[in-house]
Amino acid sequence: MESNFSIANKIAIVTGGGGVLGSSISKALLKAGAKVIVLDIRQEALDNRISDLKKLGEITGLVCNVLDMDSLKAVRKEIMSKWGRIDILINAAGGNMPGATLTEEQTVFDMKIEDFNKVTNLNLNGTVYPALVFGEAMAKQGSGSIINISSMATYNAITRVPGYSVAKTGVNIFTQWLAMELATKFDEKVRVNAIAPGFFIGDQNRAVLINPDGSYTERSKKVLAKTPMKRFGDITELNGIVQFLCSDAASFITGAIIPVDGGFSAFSGV
Repeated sequence: MESNFSIANKIAIVTGGGGVLGSSISKALLKAGAKVIVLDIRQEALDNRISDLKKLGEITGLVCNVLDMDSLKAVRKEIMSKWGRIDILINAAGGNMPGATLTEEQTVFDMKIEDFNKVTNLNLNGTVYPALVFGEAMAKQGSGSIINISSMATYNAITRVPGYSVAKTGVNIFTQWLAMELATKFDEKVRVNAIAPGFFIGDQNRAVLINPDGSYTERSKKVLAKTPMKRFGDITELNGIVQFLCSDAASFITGAIIPVDGGFSAFSGV
């Protein structure tokens, strides 16, 4: 008997699939038996990920710009033509940018507004647009699960990342709003949730968390002091909650923003 935690044979889209987070989630979905379509604006990144993951299951890579509605609609048409449905959308496209991250010496008034606009556009509209395009297909079929990526930067003010914080906070309210809209006007089986990762060391933040000699920076020490588990997360530790939210086991969960953070968001620091 199939478990209600199963996502076998579900059609899953992962935006930003050429990145570290997107590829990690794609790998987990494949291992769980889903058929995965990874989207990325970079053909080379797609080719590399597909090469790594194709031995695990059915995976397809499509070039797509998540900030272009026409590009998204063209991809939706291709997916619906081939598979006939969309069961899962993981909005993993996003991330911070060096120009939008303040140095310790800068104040917010030194920030370049062009970089602020870029990071807010990528993280907020890069979530909203795919959710609208692929969510429309889910609304018509009467089922589906959308998972957005939030952040610890939405719980309290975290220094140096104003644009990213603003964008991810927008993702939170959009997640709740879309969850309400789809459940009340379409079908309760169309669900929208978000996960809020804690601190994971990756390419984007390595320089501010790890010194050249491999030791922790002062910023890292502050993070760990407010993390009850006293460690950074591993990117694979996001996969369990993703699979759960995509499955029928989460059938009464929508509009939730779930931290995966070692206790960071719960701890006052005292």
